[in-house]
Amino acid sequence: MSICYTPFIMPPIPSGPEKIVYQGKMIEVVQQLMKVGEKNIMFEFARRAPGTRLIIPMKSGKILLTKESRREIKGYDIRLPGGKVFDTLEEYNSFLKTGADIVDAAHRAAIKEAREEVGVIVKNMELLRVSKCGTSVEWDLFYFLVTSHTEGEREDSGEGEDITALPTDPEEVKKMCLDGRIQEDRSAIMLLRFLNKE
Repeated sequence: MSICYTPFIMPPIPSGPEKIVYQGKMIEVVQQLMKVGEKNIMFEFARRAPGTRLIIPMKSGKILLTKESRREIKGYDIRLPGGKVFDTLEEYNSFLKTGADIVDAAHRAAIKEAREEVGVIVKNMELLRVSKCGTSVEWDLFYFLVTSHTEGEREDSGEGEDITALPTDPEEVKKMCLDGRIQEDRSAIMLLRFLNKE
């Protein structure tokens, strides 16, 4: 039996400044020269400001989901509560220049989203994971587990969002993850990982 070894290749290293070739309110397209081994290769990727998602176990044993109208699916989706860390790409890029901790910003945004979307006042939560979108799209989602909270009234964000709180039994949440009712696949896998640890 022979063993085939794949040679180790160093990851790409930036070898030039970023060049923004398009910038909208939420998304920009970036080109950057990268050194890959001995070669310089132009990489192109889209960047979007990060988002937050919250897993909120309730005292009843249910998981707090939302039913939300979504433009991209032309209908309703079952989702984890959450939203944007920054309202615009400009705010995100300005924040990055400060060198401040992005996890702190995501933490603050998650607390705000919990209050606005489902009326939950977060007392304690922990970062479970940062989900990376992929090589050609930079869009991080910060997943938090709410470990302590009180329930209050939903505060309208003023954005005209159509959101309904949906407390759901854990077994039904698993079914929703697997049958596609929860259409954000990154959230479905995070929920399944969380529920399988329970």
